[in-house]
Amino acid sequence: MKKALLMISMAALIGGAQAAGNALVGDAAAGKTKSVTCAGCHGMDGNSMNTIWPKIAGQHDKYIRKQLANFKSGERYNASMSPMAMPLTEQDMADLAAYYSAQTITPGEASPELVERGQNLYRAGNPTSGVSACI
Repeated sequence: MKKALLMISMAALIGGAQAAGNALVGDAAAGKTKSVTCAGCHGMDGNSMNTIWPKIAGQHDKYIRKQLANFKSGERYNASMSPMAMPLTEQDMADLAAYYSAQTITPGEASPELVERGQNLYRAGNPTSGVSACI
């Protein structure tokens, strides 16, 4: 009995190690080529110039893969992103993640007229809308 349990445990360990070793490796060069479609919203290097679309340059590889997979599966929905993610393969997602995670994010700037409002929200929240202070 002990020998059978030991053999089953060893097989599970080996199978788990093999599965971990088969994780897709993204190719940043291929991701750059595939990112042409993404550039309209996220910028050529993942630094969107429009605050409507997030900057994805420098995001963690696993995070990018997860978000793309969630858009593809319908777990996360966005009228723009969901249709873009639908045709992506696992390799496409890995390649895009490798490319964008290797990029450097460029910091944005706050609108000077909104800085005081943001500071007040951070310190005191907004009792009218029920937003608690971040501090």
